[in-house]
Amino acid sequence: MPNWGGGKKCGVCLKTVYFAEEVQCEGSSFHKSCFLCMVCRKNLDSTTVAVHGEEIYCKSCYGKKYGPKGYGFGQGAGTLSMDKGESLGIKQEEAAGHRPTSNPNTSKFAQKIGGSERCPRCNQAVYAAEKVIGAGKSWHKSCFRCAKCGKGLESTTLADKDGEIYCKGCYAKNFGPKGFGFGQGAGALVHSE
Repeated sequence: MPNWGGGKKCGVCLKTVYFAEEVQCEGSSFHKSCFLCMVCRKNLDSTTVAVHGEEIYCKSCYGKKYGPKGYGFGQGAGTLSMDKGESLGIKQEEAAGHRPTSNPNTSKFAQKIGGSERCPRCNQAVYAAEKVIGAGKSWHKSCFRCAKCGKGLESTTLADKDGEIYCKGCYAKNFGPKGFGFGQGAGALVHSE
């Protein structure tokens, strides 16, 4: 079909883009008003655009849709997002249920079987690519979770007791000091019967 309009076609609306309103990205032309994120519809520029095939996104939506998933991949230092990406068409996998450690022997040497170390939570072999060390033991990344609440842990956020690992919050609730002055927050007083 001949291009009688005399200009390039917009990558979004497919109408003619004239020079005064043209934005170029990855060899395609767009109207300034069409150069929007395909998910959140925010205006884009050369510093905020991320391209996937013929689709354009802001970096935040692109990261949610195509970036790495899982623990440790938030949007900045110390952020926690409960957005699971349903608006982006991402289907969530159901995680396996949390299992406390099944090995009663907490000895480091008793858990070495056949030359490979065993995870104290699932008792399976732990290989270098999936190994996390905490409380003096090797764990699978997926098993390195609090024994009470199942929250993912890091070496700096764990506390251990009797060969089991806990997040600092669960450890404090279950094994920390009890009584007046040891509430959950500033000036908190908890009444338990």
